[in-house]
Amino acid sequence: MSATTPDLDSLYQEIILDHYKHPLNAGLREPFEAEVHHVNPTCGDEVTLRVHVTDGKVVDISYDAVGCSISQASTSVMTDLLIGRSVEEAMGIHEVFLTLMQGKGQVEPDEDVLEDGIAFAGVAKFPARVKCALLSWMAWKDATASAAATSAVEPVETKEKQ
Repeated sequence: MSATTPDLDSLYQEIILDHYKHPLNAGLREPFEAEVHHVNPTCGDEVTLRVHVTDGKVVDISYDAVGCSISQASTSVMTDLLIGRSVEEAMGIHEVFLTLMQGKGQVEPDEDVLEDGIAFAGVAKFPARVKCALLSWMAWKDATASAAATSAVEPVETKEKQ
């Protein structure tokens, strides 16, 4: 028999809090082909995200982020799901997560694809929080598109602070 909604809500909150308190892949790392900075002006969440893609594979995603527990946890979950995947496979997972977030709580999450990402199913019921959950995912998509465009030309050089 399936778990009751309060049981699932409790489990989902626990997953989100665990990723918030113990974020995976946090901290900006090199090498990387693209870096982007995205801001959610509604609530002030921010993420600077780097992607390292080699031979069509997401080798690394690193980030520096500030914001609410939902945006922080979503970033952690995203990196865990996408690192090591082909760019094509990672884009497919991105689409599944996007569909879940835009489903207003009516989309049944696919645990086989989203793993801990299913914890954000309840967030989809709150339009103001959907942007929090999607911030890093949209940053990743932009960074990966930029990396793909520049890798055909030349690697992006690291900018040194002056």
